[in-house]
Amino acid sequence: MAKDKTVFTCTECGGSSPKWLGKCPQCNAWNTLVESVAESAAPAKNRFASLAKAAAVTALADIDATDTERTPTGLEELDRVLGGGIVEGGVILIGGDPGIGKSTLLLQALDALQRANLNTLYVTGEESGAQVALRARRLGLDGSRVQVLAEIQLEKILATLDSTQPAIAVIDSIQTVYSEQLTSAPGSVAQVRECAAHLTRMAKASGTAIVLVGHVTKEGALAGPRVLEHMVDTVLYFEGDTHSSFRLVRAIKNRFGAVNEIGVFAMTERGLKGVTNPSAIFLSQHAEPVPGSCVLVTLEGTRPMLVEIQALVDSGGPSPRRLSVGLDRDRLAMLLAVLHRHAGVACMDQDVFVNAVGGVRISEPAADLAVMLAITSSLRGKPLPKGFLAFGEVGLAGEVRPAPRGQERLREAAKLGFSVAVVPKANAPKRGSKEIEGLTIHPVERIEEALEVVRRLL
Repeated sequence: MAKDKTVFTCTECGGSSPKWLGKCPQCNAWNTLVESVAESAAPAKNRFASLAKAAAVTALADIDATDTERTPTGLEELDRVLGGGIVEGGVILIGGDPGIGKSTLLLQALDALQRANLNTLYVTGEESGAQVALRARRLGLDGSRVQVLAEIQLEKILATLDSTQPAIAVIDSIQTVYSEQLTSAPGSVAQVRECAAHLTRMAKASGTAIVLVGHVTKEGALAGPRVLEHMVDTVLYFEGDTHSSFRLVRAIKNRFGAVNEIGVFAMTERGLKGVTNPSAIFLSQHAEPVPGSCVLVTLEGTRPMLVEIQALVDSGGPSPRRLSVGLDRDRLAMLLAVLHRHAGVACMDQDVFVNAVGGVRISEPAADLAVMLAITSSLRGKPLPKGFLAFGEVGLAGEVRPAPRGQERLREAAKLGFSVAVVPKANAPKRGSKEIEGLTIHPVERIEEALEVVRRLL
């Protein structure tokens, strides 16, 4: 087969050049030319063939919509993140720091699927087959029948997928794969985009589910073009400190399930094991309450989870520091301003450090109330009562706004033995409704009310 011609296309005006130039000859924009493959005149070489046969135009109401069938991976926490399992023809992109456990998790999942009599394929571009077999032996996957292919050339990978027809294939990693149609090196923007597009079309046409392992940048984002995330069906991020035994897998995008769903794993000698009660990881290990600690009930996807918020307030210099780990730093500055203006708690000459225990990242505003109570507790040197928790969004006017699915949060807290809760008034059980056994609820409407409730409890 003749090699297709490569050209350089401008991302601004769409103009092309046979060679790379610093400035586009059509629109004069700088550094906008990227390598691409010129369309061939021969129909047999059309790289942009349709994923399916053309269908007649149909009204939406006349289309028979059925639930997507899912195949469980055998790992309950991974199935939770995926929305119940792997979908036929679905394309999953998973990224994370080096050594965090991506290959380990996928090898475990492939082995479980293989044992369930599904044809699987593991394509490794970073390791040899012997290295993969050695890892499988360390994980206790003796006698695994997972098929392994050590290859980085796209055309050979596509030919193997076409001949073996696996139910699920893992490409580890997409940055190592290259196509002969492009002259750029593996890992370049053009190569990653072109290879991912070919693999996606193969998945949709054949029904093979494909998992792409992606590298991440120093900032923690997936390396390569952002179009890669738009192209796939599901995007998963591996989170967690490599020095800790716990790992989080978070769904950033999922066309077949809920986003921001998380799975919690513990790294053991036999690989990654699911954690059925993740709240135990993120809760305090103190024998007695300490100043600056407040428990929050956060919502990760469909799962209520208890997390300890720690704050440390210390005397600072003329330019006090504001540092947060696992929480939005800009939101911390806003909460400190609200705390000063509406509750009279001043921290303008204090360093303020806030941390979400266990390496979890919290993005929802329902953490506001717990953060402010932890800061006040640290500033005054008085611990919050034992068995205390709080959640709720705090506005710039000092009002405490309700959090979604408040009753589920409270039931989860009561199940874990918490006895006192300060929550938004709208999240408190309505009059005449069934009370949550063992949990005393203090509804508040403003931040100053919340601080007054805490003062009375001490």
